[in-house]
Amino acid sequence: MDVAQWVSVAIFAVALAVIISEKVHRAVVALAGAALVLMLGLMPFEEAIEHIDFNTLGVLFGMMLFVGVVKLSGLFEYLAVTCAHLAKGDPWRIMLLFVLLTAILSAFLDNVTTVLLIGPMTLNICKLLKADPVPFFMTEIMASNIGGTATLIGDPPNIMIGSAAGYGFADFVMVDTPAVIIILAVICVLFYFLYGRKLTAPQTEIDDVMALQPSAYIKDRRLLHISVVMIGVVVIGFMFHGALGWESSVIALGAAALMLLLSRASIDTALAQVEWTTLVFFAGLFIIVGAMTATGVIDMLATWLVDITGGNVLLTMLVLVFGSAVVSAFLDNIPFVATMIPILLSMQATGMDVTPLWWAVSLGACLGGNGSLIGASANVVLSDISRKNGHTITFIQYLKVGFPITVLTTVIAAAYLVLRFPPA
Repeated sequence: MDVAQWVSVAIFAVALAVIISEKVHRAVVALAGAALVLMLGLMPFEEAIEHIDFNTLGVLFGMMLFVGVVKLSGLFEYLAVTCAHLAKGDPWRIMLLFVLLTAILSAFLDNVTTVLLIGPMTLNICKLLKADPVPFFMTEIMASNIGGTATLIGDPPNIMIGSAAGYGFADFVMVDTPAVIIILAVICVLFYFLYGRKLTAPQTEIDDVMALQPSAYIKDRRLLHISVVMIGVVVIGFMFHGALGWESSVIALGAAALMLLLSRASIDTALAQVEWTTLVFFAGLFIIVGAMTATGVIDMLATWLVDITGGNVLLTMLVLVFGSAVVSAFLDNIPFVATMIPILLSMQATGMDVTPLWWAVSLGACLGGNGSLIGASANVVLSDISRKNGHTITFIQYLKVGFPITVLTTVIAAAYLVLRFPPA
Protein backbone atom coordinates (compact mmCIF):
# COMPACT_ATOMS: atom_id res chain seq x y z
CA MET A 1 0.00 0.00 0.00
CA ASP A 2 1.24 3.49 -0.84
CA VAL A 3 1.01 6.60 1.33
CA ALA A 4 -2.31 7.80 -0.12
CA GLN A 5 -3.91 4.44 0.59
CA TRP A 6 -2.66 4.37 4.18
CA VAL A 7 -3.92 7.93 4.73
CA SER A 8 -7.40 7.13 3.34
CA VAL A 9 -7.66 4.06 5.59
CA ALA A 10 -6.43 6.06 8.60
CA ILE A 11 -9.05 8.78 8.05
CA PHE A 12 -11.80 6.18 7.78
CA ALA A 13 -10.58 4.25 10.86
CA VAL A 14 -10.23 7.36 13.03
CA ALA A 15 -13.64 8.67 11.92
CA LEU A 16 -15.22 5.30 12.75
CA ALA A 17 -13.54 5.17 16.16
CA VAL A 18 -14.73 8.67 17.06
CA ILE A 19 -18.26 7.85 15.88
CA ILE A 20 -18.30 4.74 18.10
CA SER A 21 -17.05 6.75 21.08
CA GLU A 22 -20.01 9.15 20.69
CA LYS A 23 -17.78 11.94 22.04
CA VAL A 24 -18.38 14.01 18.92
CA HIS A 25 -21.58 14.06 16.86
CA ARG A 26 -21.22 11.71 13.91
CA ALA A 27 -22.25 14.41 11.42
CA VAL A 28 -19.37 16.60 12.60
CA VAL A 29 -16.98 13.65 12.32
CA ALA A 30 -18.14 12.91 8.77
CA LEU A 31 -17.77 16.55 7.74
CA ALA A 32 -14.30 16.79 9.26
CA GLY A 33 -13.22 13.56 7.58
CA ALA A 34 -14.53 14.70 4.19
CA ALA A 35 -12.78 18.05 4.55
CA LEU A 36 -9.52 16.28 5.45
CA VAL A 37 -9.81 14.03 2.38
CA LEU A 38 -10.10 17.10 0.16
CA MET A 39 -7.42 19.16 1.90
CA LEU A 40 -4.91 16.31 1.62
CA GLY A 41 -5.68 15.97 -2.07
CA LEU A 42 -6.67 12.30 -1.95
CA MET A 43 -9.08 13.10 -4.77
CA PRO A 44 -10.26 16.30 -6.50
CA PHE A 45 -13.45 18.04 -5.39
CA GLU A 46 -15.33 17.07 -8.57
CA GLU A 47 -14.59 13.38 -8.01
CA ALA A 48 -15.60 13.65 -4.34
CA ILE A 49 -19.00 14.99 -5.36
CA GLU A 50 -19.43 12.05 -7.73
CA HIS A 51 -19.02 9.64 -4.79
CA ILE A 52 -22.01 11.16 -2.96
CA ASP A 53 -25.08 9.00 -3.57
CA PHE A 54 -27.68 11.69 -4.17
CA ASN A 55 -30.36 9.06 -4.80
CA THR A 56 -30.00 7.80 -1.22
CA LEU A 57 -30.01 11.36 0.15
CA GLY A 58 -33.07 12.16 -1.97
CA VAL A 59 -35.04 9.18 -0.63
CA LEU A 60 -34.19 10.06 2.97
CA PHE A 61 -34.97 13.76 2.55
CA GLY A 62 -38.22 13.11 0.70
CA MET A 63 -39.49 10.55 3.20
CA MET A 64 -38.54 12.74 6.17
CA LEU A 65 -40.58 15.59 4.69
CA PHE A 66 -43.45 13.25 3.89
CA VAL A 67 -43.59 11.76 7.39
CA GLY A 68 -43.20 15.21 8.94
CA VAL A 69 -46.51 16.20 7.35
CA VAL A 70 -48.31 12.88 7.95
CA LYS A 71 -47.66 12.87 11.67
CA LEU A 72 -49.43 16.23 12.02
CA SER A 73 -52.67 14.32 11.38
CA GLY A 74 -52.37 12.15 14.51
CA LEU A 75 -52.45 8.96 12.40
CA PHE A 76 -49.73 7.18 14.34
CA GLU A 77 -51.25 7.89 17.78
CA TYR A 78 -54.61 6.74 16.42
CA LEU A 79 -53.04 3.44 15.30
CA ALA A 80 -51.41 2.85 18.70
CA VAL A 81 -54.64 3.35 20.66
CA THR A 82 -56.53 1.22 18.15
CA CYS A 83 -54.01 -1.59 18.75
CA ALA A 84 -54.67 -1.34 22.50
CA HIS A 85 -58.41 -1.67 21.84
CA LEU A 86 -57.93 -4.63 19.52
CA ALA A 87 -55.92 -6.30 22.30
CA LYS A 88 -58.81 -5.74 24.75
CA GLY A 89 -56.35 -4.05 27.08
CA ASP A 90 -54.38 -7.26 27.66
CA PRO A 91 -50.67 -6.31 28.16
CA TRP A 92 -49.23 -9.24 26.17
CA ARG A 93 -51.61 -8.71 23.28
CA ILE A 94 -50.81 -4.99 23.33
CA MET A 95 -47.09 -5.80 23.22
CA LEU A 96 -47.63 -8.20 20.32
CA LEU A 97 -49.67 -5.69 18.33
CA PHE A 98 -47.15 -2.92 19.06
CA VAL A 99 -44.39 -5.22 17.79
CA LEU A 100 -46.32 -5.87 14.58
CA LEU A 101 -47.25 -2.18 14.19
CA THR A 102 -43.64 -1.12 14.73
CA ALA A 103 -42.39 -3.69 12.19
CA ILE A 104 -44.95 -2.66 9.57
CA LEU A 105 -44.35 1.07 10.02
CA SER A 106 -40.58 0.52 9.93
CA ALA A 107 -40.93 -1.21 6.58
CA PHE A 108 -42.29 2.00 5.06
CA LEU A 109 -40.87 4.75 7.27
CA ASP A 110 -37.45 5.54 8.67
CA ASN A 111 -36.77 3.42 11.79
CA VAL A 112 -35.95 6.45 13.91
CA THR A 113 -39.18 8.16 12.87
CA THR A 114 -41.13 5.02 13.75
CA VAL A 115 -39.72 4.67 17.26
CA LEU A 116 -40.13 8.39 17.91
CA LEU A 117 -43.83 7.95 17.16
CA ILE A 118 -44.33 4.61 18.93
CA GLY A 119 -42.27 5.43 22.06
CA PRO A 120 -44.49 8.12 23.64
CA MET A 121 -47.67 6.12 23.03
CA THR A 122 -46.09 3.05 24.61
CA LEU A 123 -45.22 5.09 27.69
CA ASN A 124 -48.77 6.42 28.01
CA ILE A 125 -50.38 2.99 27.73
CA CYS A 126 -47.84 1.41 30.12
CA LYS A 127 -48.59 4.14 32.68
CA LEU A 128 -52.30 3.35 32.48
CA LEU A 129 -51.56 -0.37 32.87
CA LYS A 130 -48.94 0.32 35.56
CA ALA A 131 -46.63 -1.92 33.51
CA ASP A 132 -42.85 -1.69 33.10
CA PRO A 133 -42.26 -0.15 29.63
CA VAL A 134 -38.74 -1.62 29.28
CA PRO A 135 -39.90 -5.00 27.87
CA PHE A 136 -42.14 -3.11 25.42
CA PHE A 137 -39.23 -0.93 24.33
CA MET A 138 -36.89 -3.91 23.99
CA THR A 139 -39.31 -5.72 21.68
CA GLU A 140 -40.09 -2.54 19.71
CA ILE A 141 -36.39 -1.86 19.08
CA MET A 142 -35.92 -5.33 17.62
CA ALA A 143 -39.17 -5.18 15.66
CA SER A 144 -38.11 -1.86 14.16
CA ASN A 145 -34.80 -3.22 12.85
CA ILE A 146 -36.39 -6.44 11.60
CA GLY A 147 -39.29 -4.65 9.91
CA GLY A 148 -36.92 -2.13 8.33
CA THR A 149 -35.07 -5.01 6.69
CA ALA A 150 -38.10 -5.92 4.59
CA THR A 151 -38.19 -3.11 2.03
CA LEU A 152 -36.08 -0.70 0.00
CA ILE A 153 -37.04 2.28 2.16
CA GLY A 154 -37.20 0.56 5.55
CA ASP A 155 -33.57 1.02 6.58
CA PRO A 156 -30.82 3.31 5.19
CA PRO A 157 -28.51 0.37 4.28
CA ASN A 158 -31.23 -0.98 1.98
CA ILE A 159 -31.65 2.41 0.32
CA MET A 160 -27.89 2.49 -0.27
CA ILE A 161 -27.80 -1.08 -1.62
CA GLY A 162 -30.82 -0.52 -3.85
CA SER A 163 -29.25 2.58 -5.33
CA ALA A 164 -25.85 0.95 -5.93
CA ALA A 165 -27.11 -2.39 -7.23
CA GLY A 166 -30.06 -1.03 -9.18
CA TYR A 167 -32.66 -2.92 -7.13
CA GLY A 168 -36.17 -1.54 -6.78
CA PHE A 169 -38.87 -1.79 -4.13
CA ALA A 170 -40.29 -4.97 -5.68
CA ASP A 171 -36.88 -6.67 -5.58
CA PHE A 172 -36.65 -6.19 -1.81
CA VAL A 173 -40.22 -7.39 -1.36
CA MET A 174 -39.42 -10.53 -3.36
CA VAL A 175 -36.16 -11.36 -1.57
CA ASP A 176 -35.97 -9.74 1.89
CA THR A 177 -39.65 -9.64 2.89
CA PRO A 178 -40.19 -13.45 3.01
CA ALA A 179 -37.17 -13.81 5.31
CA VAL A 180 -38.47 -11.01 7.52
CA ILE A 181 -41.92 -12.61 7.84
CA ILE A 182 -40.35 -15.88 8.98
CA ILE A 183 -38.01 -14.11 11.42
CA LEU A 184 -40.81 -11.93 12.82
CA ALA A 185 -42.97 -14.99 13.49
CA VAL A 186 -40.11 -16.69 15.34
CA ILE A 187 -39.24 -13.73 17.55
CA CYS A 188 -42.88 -13.12 18.46
CA VAL A 189 -42.91 -16.64 19.93
CA LEU A 190 -39.64 -15.86 21.74
CA PHE A 191 -41.06 -12.59 23.09
CA TYR A 192 -43.96 -14.49 24.62
CA PHE A 193 -41.62 -16.75 26.59
CA LEU A 194 -39.29 -13.87 27.49
CA TYR A 195 -41.92 -11.31 28.49
CA GLY A 196 -45.48 -12.27 27.58
CA ARG A 197 -46.07 -14.87 30.30
CA LYS A 198 -45.09 -12.34 32.98
CA LEU A 199 -47.26 -9.46 31.75
CA THR A 200 -50.38 -8.92 33.84
CA ALA A 201 -52.51 -5.91 34.78
CA PRO A 202 -55.43 -5.34 37.20
CA GLN A 203 -58.85 -5.03 35.59
CA THR A 204 -59.12 -1.37 36.63
CA GLU A 205 -56.02 -0.48 34.59
CA ILE A 206 -57.30 -2.48 31.63
CA ASP A 207 -60.57 -0.54 31.85
CA ASP A 208 -58.62 2.75 31.75
CA VAL A 209 -56.94 1.71 28.51
CA MET A 210 -60.24 0.61 26.98
CA ALA A 211 -61.71 4.01 27.90
CA LEU A 212 -59.28 5.75 25.53
CA GLN A 213 -60.94 6.89 22.33
CA PRO A 214 -58.78 6.49 19.20
CA SER A 215 -60.69 9.29 17.47
CA ALA A 216 -59.61 11.71 20.19
CA TYR A 217 -56.04 11.45 18.92
CA ILE A 218 -56.91 12.57 15.40
CA LYS A 219 -55.63 16.14 15.10
CA ASP A 220 -56.72 16.83 11.53
CA ARG A 221 -59.28 14.51 9.94
CA ARG A 222 -58.85 15.94 6.44
CA LEU A 223 -55.08 15.48 6.65
CA LEU A 224 -55.62 11.96 7.99
CA HIS A 225 -57.60 10.97 4.90
CA ILE A 226 -55.00 12.55 2.61
CA SER A 227 -52.21 10.76 4.50
CA VAL A 228 -53.80 7.33 4.15
CA VAL A 229 -54.29 7.79 0.40
CA MET A 230 -50.79 9.22 -0.09
CA ILE A 231 -49.14 6.37 1.83
CA GLY A 232 -50.81 3.98 -0.61
CA VAL A 233 -49.62 6.08 -3.54
CA VAL A 234 -46.05 6.10 -2.18
CA VAL A 235 -46.00 2.31 -1.77
CA ILE A 236 -47.31 1.81 -5.30
CA GLY A 237 -44.82 4.36 -6.61
CA PHE A 238 -41.88 2.55 -5.00
CA MET A 239 -43.13 -0.77 -6.32
CA PHE A 240 -43.24 0.42 -9.91
CA HIS A 241 -40.51 3.07 -10.05
CA GLY A 242 -38.25 0.68 -11.97
CA ALA A 243 -40.86 0.08 -14.67
CA LEU A 244 -41.46 3.82 -14.88
CA GLY A 245 -37.76 4.49 -15.29
CA TRP A 246 -37.68 6.77 -12.24
CA GLU A 247 -35.14 6.71 -9.44
CA SER A 248 -36.56 5.95 -5.99
CA SER A 249 -35.60 9.48 -4.91
CA VAL A 250 -37.96 10.88 -7.54
CA ILE A 251 -40.85 8.99 -5.91
CA ALA A 252 -39.90 10.18 -2.41
CA LEU A 253 -39.38 13.81 -3.39
CA GLY A 254 -42.48 13.84 -5.60
CA ALA A 255 -44.60 12.37 -2.79
CA ALA A 256 -43.27 14.96 -0.34
CA ALA A 257 -44.06 17.80 -2.74
CA LEU A 258 -47.57 16.49 -3.46
CA MET A 259 -48.20 15.96 0.25
CA LEU A 260 -47.22 19.55 1.00
CA LEU A 261 -49.47 20.84 -1.78
CA LEU A 262 -52.52 18.77 -0.81
CA SER A 263 -52.19 19.27 2.94
CA ARG A 264 -51.37 22.98 2.75
CA ALA A 265 -49.02 22.32 5.67
CA SER A 266 -46.36 24.90 6.49
CA ILE A 267 -43.12 24.17 4.66
CA ASP A 268 -41.23 25.53 7.66
CA THR A 269 -42.99 23.02 9.95
CA ALA A 270 -42.23 20.16 7.56
CA LEU A 271 -38.59 21.16 7.11
CA ALA A 272 -38.20 21.31 10.89
CA GLN A 273 -38.95 17.56 10.97
CA VAL A 274 -36.07 16.72 8.61
CA GLU A 275 -33.05 15.16 10.33
CA TRP A 276 -30.48 17.40 8.66
CA THR A 277 -27.64 15.92 10.71
CA THR A 278 -28.38 12.49 9.20
CA LEU A 279 -28.17 13.87 5.67
CA VAL A 280 -24.91 15.70 6.44
CA PHE A 281 -23.49 12.52 7.98
CA PHE A 282 -24.30 10.51 4.85
CA ALA A 283 -22.78 13.09 2.50
CA GLY A 284 -19.53 13.26 4.47
CA LEU A 285 -19.34 9.50 4.85
CA PHE A 286 -19.74 8.93 1.11
CA ILE A 287 -16.71 11.16 0.51
CA ILE A 288 -14.59 9.40 3.17
CA VAL A 289 -15.36 5.98 1.69
CA GLY A 290 -14.94 7.42 -1.79
CA ALA A 291 -11.34 8.29 -0.91
CA MET A 292 -10.61 4.61 -0.28
CA THR A 293 -12.15 3.80 -3.65
CA ALA A 294 -10.12 6.48 -5.42
CA THR A 295 -6.83 5.31 -3.88
CA GLY A 296 -7.46 1.64 -4.73
CA VAL A 297 -8.01 0.34 -1.18
CA ILE A 298 -11.50 -0.95 -1.99
CA ASP A 299 -10.21 -2.95 -4.97
CA MET A 300 -7.59 -4.52 -2.70
CA LEU A 301 -10.25 -5.49 -0.15
CA ALA A 302 -12.41 -7.02 -2.89
CA THR A 303 -9.46 -9.06 -4.16
CA TRP A 304 -8.68 -10.22 -0.60
CA LEU A 305 -12.29 -11.30 -0.01
CA VAL A 306 -12.32 -13.29 -3.26
CA ASP A 307 -8.99 -14.90 -2.36
CA ILE A 308 -10.03 -16.10 1.12
CA THR A 309 -13.29 -17.58 -0.19
CA GLY A 310 -11.74 -18.93 -3.38
CA GLY A 311 -14.37 -17.04 -5.37
CA ASN A 312 -17.03 -19.47 -4.11
CA VAL A 313 -20.29 -17.50 -4.14
CA LEU A 314 -21.97 -19.64 -1.46
CA LEU A 315 -19.06 -19.34 0.95
CA THR A 316 -18.71 -15.61 0.27
CA MET A 317 -22.44 -15.16 0.87
CA LEU A 318 -22.26 -16.90 4.25
CA VAL A 319 -19.14 -14.94 5.26
CA LEU A 320 -20.90 -11.69 4.38
CA VAL A 321 -24.22 -12.39 6.11
CA PHE A 322 -22.57 -13.43 9.41
CA GLY A 323 -19.77 -10.87 9.11
CA SER A 324 -22.25 -8.08 8.38
CA ALA A 325 -24.38 -9.06 11.37
CA VAL A 326 -21.50 -9.22 13.85
CA VAL A 327 -19.91 -5.96 12.69
CA SER A 328 -23.25 -4.14 12.55
CA ALA A 329 -24.09 -5.27 16.09
CA PHE A 330 -21.35 -3.05 17.49
CA LEU A 331 -20.69 -0.54 14.72
CA ASP A 332 -23.17 1.65 12.90
CA ASN A 333 -24.33 -0.37 9.88
CA ILE A 334 -24.34 2.70 7.63
CA PRO A 335 -20.54 3.17 7.35
CA PHE A 336 -20.15 -0.60 7.11
CA VAL A 337 -22.51 -0.85 4.13
CA ALA A 338 -20.97 2.27 2.59
CA THR A 339 -17.65 0.40 2.68
CA MET A 340 -19.07 -2.88 1.35
CA ILE A 341 -20.84 -1.36 -1.67
CA PRO A 342 -17.71 -0.44 -3.66
CA ILE A 343 -16.15 -3.80 -2.66
CA LEU A 344 -19.09 -5.68 -4.17
CA LEU A 345 -19.03 -3.46 -7.25
CA SER A 346 -15.33 -4.28 -7.68
CA MET A 347 -16.07 -8.01 -7.35
CA GLN A 348 -18.87 -7.63 -9.88
CA ALA A 349 -16.44 -6.00 -12.31
CA THR A 350 -14.37 -9.22 -12.27
CA GLY A 351 -17.36 -11.13 -13.66
CA MET A 352 -18.39 -12.73 -10.36
CA ASP A 353 -22.13 -13.18 -9.73
CA VAL A 354 -22.67 -10.90 -6.75
CA THR A 355 -26.49 -11.01 -6.68
CA PRO A 356 -26.68 -13.23 -3.55
CA LEU A 357 -23.98 -11.10 -1.92
CA TRP A 358 -26.04 -7.91 -2.07
CA TRP A 359 -28.84 -9.67 -0.18
CA ALA A 360 -26.41 -11.18 2.31
CA VAL A 361 -25.15 -7.71 3.21
CA SER A 362 -28.70 -6.32 3.33
CA LEU A 363 -30.02 -9.00 5.70
CA GLY A 364 -26.86 -9.23 7.79
CA ALA A 365 -26.36 -5.49 8.29
CA CYS A 366 -30.00 -4.70 9.06
CA LEU A 367 -30.59 -7.67 11.38
CA GLY A 368 -27.20 -7.11 13.04
CA GLY A 369 -28.47 -3.76 14.29
CA ASN A 370 -30.31 -5.69 17.02
CA GLY A 371 -27.07 -7.08 18.45
CA SER A 372 -26.33 -4.30 20.92
CA LEU A 373 -27.72 -1.03 22.22
CA ILE A 374 -25.52 0.94 19.81
CA GLY A 375 -26.13 -1.32 16.80
CA ALA A 376 -28.65 1.01 15.14
CA SER A 377 -29.96 4.54 15.53
CA ALA A 378 -33.42 3.33 16.56
CA ASN A 379 -31.89 1.47 19.51
CA VAL A 380 -30.19 4.61 20.82
CA VAL A 381 -33.25 6.81 20.30
CA LEU A 382 -35.78 4.53 22.01
CA SER A 383 -33.45 3.67 24.91
CA ASP A 384 -32.93 7.40 25.39
CA ILE A 385 -36.70 7.95 25.54
CA SER A 386 -36.88 5.19 28.15
CA ARG A 387 -34.04 6.69 30.21
CA LYS A 388 -35.51 10.19 30.18
CA ASN A 389 -38.72 8.75 31.60
CA GLY A 390 -36.99 6.96 34.47
CA HIS A 391 -36.54 3.50 32.93
CA THR A 392 -32.88 2.87 32.08
CA ILE A 393 -31.96 0.11 29.63
CA THR A 394 -28.30 -0.75 30.25
CA PHE A 395 -25.91 -1.94 27.55
CA ILE A 396 -25.47 -5.34 29.23
CA GLN A 397 -29.21 -5.71 29.91
CA TYR A 398 -29.96 -5.22 26.24
CA LEU A 399 -26.98 -7.33 25.08
CA LYS A 400 -28.20 -10.39 27.01
CA VAL A 401 -31.39 -10.41 24.94
CA GLY A 402 -30.45 -8.65 21.72
CA PHE A 403 -27.27 -10.51 20.81
CA PRO A 404 -28.67 -14.08 21.12
CA ILE A 405 -31.72 -13.00 19.11
CA THR A 406 -29.42 -11.50 16.48
CA VAL A 407 -27.49 -14.78 16.22
CA LEU A 408 -30.74 -16.71 15.82
CA THR A 409 -32.22 -14.35 13.22
CA THR A 410 -28.94 -14.33 11.26
CA VAL A 411 -28.90 -18.14 11.20
CA ILE A 412 -32.47 -18.08 9.86
CA ALA A 413 -31.45 -15.48 7.26
CA ALA A 414 -28.42 -17.56 6.22
CA ALA A 415 -30.53 -20.70 5.83
CA TYR A 416 -33.06 -18.72 3.82
CA LEU A 417 -30.34 -17.34 1.51
CA VAL A 418 -28.93 -20.82 0.90
CA LEU A 419 -32.39 -22.03 -0.12
CA ARG A 420 -33.13 -18.87 -2.11
CA PHE A 421 -29.79 -18.88 -3.94
CA PRO A 422 -28.69 -22.56 -4.05
CA PRO A 423 -25.17 -23.24 -5.33
CA ALA A 424 -25.05 -24.10 -9.02
